[in-house]
Amino acid sequence: MVSNFKYLTMKRTILLLFLTFCISNSYCQTYKLAKKINITGNEGWDYLAVDEVNQHLFVSHGSVVNVVDLKSNKTIATIPDTKGVHGIAIANDLNKVFITNGKDNLVSVVNLKTFELIDKVSIEGQKPDAILYEKFSQKVFTYNAKNNDATVIDAITNKVVKTIPLGGQPEFSVTNAKGLIYVNIEDKNEIKTINASTLEVINTWSIAPGDEPSGLAIDLETNRLFSVCGNNLMIVVDASNGKIIKTLPIGGGCDGVVFDAKKKLIFSSNGEGTITVVKEENANTFSVLETVKTQKGARTIALNKTTHQLYLPTADFGIKPEPTKDNPKPRTSLMPNSFVVLVVENNAK
Repeated sequence: MVSNFKYLTMKRTILLLFLTFCISNSYCQTYKLAKKINITGNEGWDYLAVDEVNQHLFVSHGSVVNVVDLKSNKTIATIPDTKGVHGIAIANDLNKVFITNGKDNLVSVVNLKTFELIDKVSIEGQKPDAILYEKFSQKVFTYNAKNNDATVIDAITNKVVKTIPLGGQPEFSVTNAKGLIYVNIEDKNEIKTINASTLEVINTWSIAPGDEPSGLAIDLETNRLFSVCGNNLMIVVDASNGKIIKTLPIGGGCDGVVFDAKKKLIFSSNGEGTITVVKEENANTFSVLETVKTQKGARTIALNKTTHQLYLPTADFGIKPEPTKDNPKPRTSLMPNSFVVLVVENNAK
């Protein structure tokens, strides 16, 4: 009897410790919508970017860029005349921010601290969308949706250096911080590698079964790329050879993804109103950790590496108009004064 009692006691203790570990681990890894930052204006949106040094958030918003102080969550500046703005690239070492103007086919160069216009760079590329500042080469790469190419700008002189043909419609891009750039090619289901020194495409990799890749992130330590696709898949790719390491399910309507290097978590922002959180155990082991509820339309995302908070822009939607001959694919209207940036953070924070 004594022996059995000790055995049952030990078994209960082990079970209790196991449950405590599971609950604790789950709690530490659980994210939630913590607050909403209200921003004036009723136009659409695309990318947003965090200035880590000054703790400012730059938000694309129709024909302007709103700048939010992340300590007070207040709008402190509005950068005007950025028609059809899509991408925003921060260059702290040059005290500049580069902004694509999709409707005017140019890039606005703005002072990172005063928010005053430095220059407007006209490019041959049509409908510049995503943009990347590559610190290793001190060059800016804009990805032009209509021309299927990338425009390269010298970030110091603000002069166009070259146009790189990409053979398909480019989306988001990342750098390995050592002179290699990776860009999703949406209509070809590919990732292309660009050498930032020679400004040539050196690799083209298929990421099938991934279809219509948009957002892209990178783990610089494990050399893994995370490409999120329109068919509800995240494709994990070895950045050294293009080998697909893992395919993971994500939510619908995704357009963005970020990687938190400290927490080893990948976050896919899904326009359906969720974030898919993926855990990286090591370079070859990945699993879906949880799905976080956000808000419909929150399809792009930025990470604050200092606070580990996530930011996602969206708004409330009205009734979608009926299709017409002149407008066969009408967009759902936005409710006035409903534009916000969602702030998502860890429960344990």
